[in-house]
Amino acid sequence: MADEVVLPIPNLGLPQNLFTLSQPSLAHLHDKAREELIAGIKADEMGPYYRSITAALPTSPSLSKSPSLPPKSPSPSASSSILPLDAELLASMEAANKAQLEKLDVRLEEAEKIEGETEISEALRARADYLTRIGDKERALPAQLLALEKTPGLGARIDIVLTIVRIGFFFGDNELVTGYMKKAEALIDEGGDWDRRNRLKVYNGLHLVSIRQFKRAGELLLDALSTFTAVELIAYNDFVALTVIAGALTLGRVELKKKLIASPEVNQVLPDIPVLGDLVKSLYDCHYDKFFVALATLEQTHLIPSRILSPHARFYVREMRILAYSQLLESYRSLTIQSLSAAFGVSGEFVDSELSRFIASGRLHATIDKVNGIVETTRPSLKNAQYEQVVKQGDVLLNEVQRLSKVLY
Repeated sequence: MADEVVLPIPNLGLPQNLFTLSQPSLAHLHDKAREELIAGIKADEMGPYYRSITAALPTSPSLSKSPSLPPKSPSPSASSSILPLDAELLASMEAANKAQLEKLDVRLEEAEKIEGETEISEALRARADYLTRIGDKERALPAQLLALEKTPGLGARIDIVLTIVRIGFFFGDNELVTGYMKKAEALIDEGGDWDRRNRLKVYNGLHLVSIRQFKRAGELLLDALSTFTAVELIAYNDFVALTVIAGALTLGRVELKKKLIASPEVNQVLPDIPVLGDLVKSLYDCHYDKFFVALATLEQTHLIPSRILSPHARFYVREMRILAYSQLLESYRSLTIQSLSAAFGVSGEFVDSELSRFIASGRLHATIDKVNGIVETTRPSLKNAQYEQVVKQGDVLLNEVQRLSKVLY
């Protein structure tokens, strides 16, 4: 099983297309998304999934109940208006699903009667994979778990668990993703091979990005950059884009140059996604006016349209702005608001408003002299910061001791 190609099931491009269709602000992408969604459904004969997103008719006995939709996806009633029902298409796919499942059931029965454990395991996996392919969540999960129980090889069991994780990604089931990611890690610790260890880094990285853990996600994605094989989860260009987006926010200047700007893997993809090159290079070269333009472009082309990144778009843009402001302010003891606005290519009122907000929230260490129009950098005392950290840790320790004393006495 270790040498077999991992099947790209379920097709994770489809929830992204459905998300695009559910966003009125992405109307310019709707035609392409609708075309790709229908093409993907037809290619894999996804009768159950098509029924669920069109909310067509009550589910027939031969098919599963409608699976829950991923976060930010429309409700079934909304989906029916986004993707109108083609009754003839649905009927043809359901007939194809029924016929194929009957063949797989016959194959499984024969394996159980006259063949050994290996053949039974293969038949169970074939049936589970088909249910996964057609988007039948409620029957795919039990089928995958049964195949996991009956499969002896460690590598094959890891592949099954990662397939369940992909089902979680497909349907936006964060609990399923989290639980079986831990299961995959435990199995790989038992003796998983190099390829599966590297693929798990990508799975973990994607999950961490989806829950706004950019720093740890960036570390994992960068580790897998030169050895990427998880094409069943994410396309290579999308993976590199995600790596650059996470790394730009969390890497220091030296690492930004070494791990992203000078990376051959990143440079290979940048011609296809020039905004990423503009973002990291302008930040590194301190061309802040170009950086702001690249960041705004990135927000509209990669953050807001992304099912994974859209919930974090405002957070990401804000943090990147703070990063740029900090980088410039740390180089000087004071700057005029006029020079800051010129550096960033925005108005003085905009800079004044943003800096005031970030300084008030403690995100920037500076003060604004409104009379003279000057921003002065205030570098916090290292000793004071260490003292505050000790006090906070001491409070946590005392609270834990008090809880423990209540339990013991």
